[in-house]
Amino acid sequence: MTQQASKLVIVTEKLLLKKIIKIIDAAGASGYTVVAAGGRGSRNVRSSGQPNVSEDYSNIKIEVLTANRELAQQISDQISVQFFNDYSGIIYLCNAEVLSAHKF
Repeated sequence: MTQQASKLVIVTEKLLLKKIIKIIDAAGASGYTVVAAGGRGSRNVRSSGQPNVSEDYSNIKIEVLTANRELAQQISDQISVQFFNDYSGIIYLCNAEVLSAHKF
């Protein structure tokens, strides 16, 4: 059995992780996945896997599956307003089909 969902993807600086997780949890999302990220954007190249002076300055990608688009947008709006004027980051939203819907 499958279920439709929205996938919210947040790519930002690792030092924001705990604050962003608090927003995700407070909104009622059932979970998230965090992975190291790297790439190039408007604020230059940020690479993953390379030695850094501090790991806090690396990038991460957080993926959140939500049962509806409204919840994903609520999370996105809070993160954007609180952090993205001062920190680098991007958020995007995709439609998803959860294949193991009994766990979602």
